[in-house]
Amino acid sequence: MGGGKVYTLAEVSEHNTPKDCWLVIDGKVYNVTKFLEDHPGGDEVLLSSTGKDATDDFEDVGHSSTAKAMMDEYYVGDINTSTVPAKTKYTPPKQPHYEQDKTSEFVIKLLQFLVPLLILGLALGIRFYTKSA
Repeated sequence: MGGGKVYTLAEVSEHNTPKDCWLVIDGKVYNVTKFLEDHPGGDEVLLSSTGKDATDDFEDVGHSSTAKAMMDEYYVGDINTSTVPAKTKYTPPKQPHYEQDKTSEFVIKLLQFLVPLLILGLALGIRFYTKSA
């Protein structure tokens, strides 16, 4: 930790407006209010990261070493990590088991629908062709 004041996530979350904007990145709290207008990605990017651990948002962008060095200027303290919800790893929903039998049922139903349409289309095409000839 950086040795500054320790804030809870609830305290940091109160600072979520363009006139008062704080972020949590890598366990540190930053008051980025003065930087909002100068942020290359716009102020909305920063405002959307308030009230949570914005570390992933920050890292995903791939900030330069210069940008990371600038952060020291906005440091106001550390976050009490026990107040930040644990990150949950995304697990995709389980896919239903693929059953070959049901696939053939689907194909049969599809053919039962398409074959009459093809016959009707062919009959109309022949009728149109014979009338115009």
